[in-house]
Amino acid sequence: MAKIGYIGLGIMGGAIVRNLMKAGHELVVHNRSQGAVQQLVSAGAQAASSPREVAQQVDFVFTNLPDTPDVEKVVLGENGIVQGAHADLIYIDNSTIKPETARMLAAKLADVGIAALDAPVSGGDVGARNGTLTIMVGGPQAAFDKAYPLFMAMGKAAVLVGDSGAGQIAKACNQIIVGAQMASMAEALIMAQKAGVDPARVVDAIKGGAAQMWTLDVKPPRLFAGNRQPGFKAHMQQKDLGIILETAKTYGVPLPVTAVIQQLYTALVESGGRDLDNSAVIAVYEKLTGIHLDEPLKPEA
Repeated sequence: MAKIGYIGLGIMGGAIVRNLMKAGHELVVHNRSQGAVQQLVSAGAQAASSPREVAQQVDFVFTNLPDTPDVEKVVLGENGIVQGAHADLIYIDNSTIKPETARMLAAKLADVGIAALDAPVSGGDVGARNGTLTIMVGGPQAAFDKAYPLFMAMGKAAVLVGDSGAGQIAKACNQIIVGAQMASMAEALIMAQKAGVDPARVVDAIKGGAAQMWTLDVKPPRLFAGNRQPGFKAHMQQKDLGIILETAKTYGVPLPVTAVIQQLYTALVESGGRDLDNSAVIAVYEKLTGIHLDEPLKPEA
C-alpha cells in the first residue's frame, strides 16, 4: 500500500480521499478549510500544515484545486510541493487547469527529480463518491504505471493520453461536450414544458435512443425535484469553458458553440447562480421563456 498526500478536499477531493483510504492506502491531507481536514482525520487520515509537509512524507502527492493559479501556488509557492521534493516522489494533479501550465509545472518539477502527471477527472460528485471516475492523464509512462493502482481506487478507467498537458487537453474536449449536453438538455426540458408535455416522460421516452447521454441519465431527477445544489458548481463549469476558449485560441480552433454556452454560464453566474449545479444553466432558459419546470403544464399553441 502507498503513502499518499492529497491537497484540496472539496466535493471531489474529499470523496476521492475516502476511496483511497478504503483501498487500504495511508493518507496525509491538507486543505485551506480545516473542517474538511478534521472530518478525514476522524476517518483515519493524517493532517499536514502545508503542501511542503505533505510532499515530504509521501510517495504520491495529489492536488485537486479550483483553478490554474491555485495549483501553481501550491506546487511552486512558499512551502509548496517543490520544496518537499525527494527521490521517487510522483505529483498528480486532478484539477482542471490550462494545458500550458501543466507542461510548465511538469518541467519545473522534473528539474528537482519529481515526475508529474496531469490527471483531471470526469464523473462529478457521484463518480467521486462511487469510485467510478474517468481519469485522463498526461505525463511519463513509468509514472502512470506506478500510479495506475491508485487511479483504479478512484475510478473505473484511466487512460494515458500522451505527454505532459495531454490530460488537460482531453479534459478540455470532455468539457466541450459536457457543456453542450447541459445546454441541450435544458433546451429540451424547457421546450417540453412550454408545449405542455411532461418533461419527465419526454426524458423517459428519449434517453434510450440516439439522445442517450450521462447528463440525461443523471441530472433530470435532481432538476424535477427542485434540487440545483452541486454536484459540479456552475462557476467551475464557466471557468473550464474559459480555459477551453483560451486554449482554442492558442491553436487557432474556432469553437462557436462552446463560446455561446460559456456566455450562458456567465449569465447564470452573474445572476446569482455561481454555486449551483452546472445543470442549473436551465435557469437562464427559464428566465428567457418565463417557463419553470415546477409549474403546472400549460399547453400553448
